[in-house]
Amino acid sequence: VQLQASGGGLVQAGGSLRLSCAASGSISSINVMGWYRQPPGNQRELVAVINSGGNTNYADSVKGRFTISRDNAKNTVYQQMNNLKPEDTAVYYCNAGTFCCDYWGQGTQVTVSS
Repeated sequence: VQLQASGGGLVQAGGSLRLSCAASGSISSINVMGWYRQPPGNQRELVAVINSGGNTNYADSVKGRFTISRDNAKNTVYQQMNNLKPEDTAVYYCNAGTFCCDYWGQGTQVTVSS
């Protein structure tokens, strides 16, 4: 499984960004897709995940502001991020989980200025 992420950038507080992550390869084996982030000087943390049935789970810090969605026909997962805050600044990583393994895309930088 290969993952190609895009959509990061620099935005002012209160602004919005949308991340995209396209999967290729053994995509039929993917169950869960999602986003994690690693703020400067901190560990990687879960942001949001969505499974093949469309069930979602969000970190408390992003509930009500971020929305994860999945287009199975395009093998792509999206994360709409609204009302961004400076503390959302991080490198965001796309993740895909199969029955055996976790796959990671390259990180995409999101910077929110105050």
